[in-house]
Amino acid sequence: MNTLYEPSDGKAINLTPTGSLYFSWEPAAVEDGGSPLYEVLFDKEDGDFSNPIYVIASDQNGYSNGASITHKILSKAAGYAGAEPGETTTVKWAVRSSRGINQVLSTTFRKLTLTRFVGFAELPDQVFITGSGSEAGDDIANAIQMTRTAQGEYEVYVKLIPGGTYKFVDAKAGTPREFYIENNMIKEGEGSTSNALNGVYRIILDFNTASPASPIEIANVGFWFCPNNKVEWNLAYIGNGTWKGTGPVNFKQESWGRDQRYKFRVTTKDSAGTSIMEDWGPKNTNEDGTPSGAASYYDTKVYLTASLGNPQWDPKWKFASEFDGANVTLTVKMHGDQYTHEVSK
Repeated sequence: MNTLYEPSDGKAINLTPTGSLYFSWEPAAVEDGGSPLYEVLFDKEDGDFSNPIYVIASDQNGYSNGASITHKILSKAAGYAGAEPGETTTVKWAVRSSRGINQVLSTTFRKLTLTRFVGFAELPDQVFITGSGSEAGDDIANAIQMTRTAQGEYEVYVKLIPGGTYKFVDAKAGTPREFYIENNMIKEGEGSTSNALNGVYRIILDFNTASPASPIEIANVGFWFCPNNKVEWNLAYIGNGTWKGTGPVNFKQESWGRDQRYKFRVTTKDSAGTSIMEDWGPKNTNEDGTPSGAASYYDTKVYLTASLGNPQWDPKWKFASEFDGANVTLTVKMHGDQYTHEVSK
């Protein structure tokens, strides 16, 4: 087995989280006519394959003289060669065939220049925030779970405490993977993020690109009564991504009946201190019915701007008729798999 077919020697690859690269080589000659097993070996540019940095079986459980290797695996190999995410390194690869206890390394090798993608090859299945710089505190058992918004993307609404630090973990017990933010990148390992912020913030992490968004302060959550085109009263933060408030609700008499439309108008502040208004309204953007009796009616979605469409009215829910003229408690729960809110009296 002397000939390696592809990829070509010196090929340069910009790795991506979803890509793959096909490797192929000349089949090995076996004296008894049986089928050998193959492995692709990777090593540092100055290595001799005596202690390869990564080994993977070929396709068909090792019986194929070809292997489709994901970019995630190649990124791992590049990492073992010393490249950090986003950096470029050169590795070399060869093929080892075996039949029984006999192993033969290809007489030739080829080089690959790999640029690692910035994100993580292995995305965490769940993420929690912990640390003295957050309301969760240092006890990892009390870590607050972040909400998964897409593959590899998480967010959390949490009170941050100045003078402390926080980090992220993928489990609340055992030996979890640990992550922290440094130089506007998510990094894995033992470290923490120093916190100087004071207030309730929305933190968003994208492990696909290893990038955190700048924390956004949730300065105020208000009960917006659409017919009056204003915030009637505010809700207070009570912890774990939850706001709660109590106040009067009086439907507005119109010629066609009593108007009971409402939503939440939220004041946020970006890292520069600029105030931005957003709406928290129904998950069903076009919702126009009264409560259906199903809990999903109260599902809540973040609308990052309150300036599009018709900001007085949309998006909106409607109160059930029993809340007209009542002292009503609104509880907004921005945590868990689905954001939601409750209406009670």
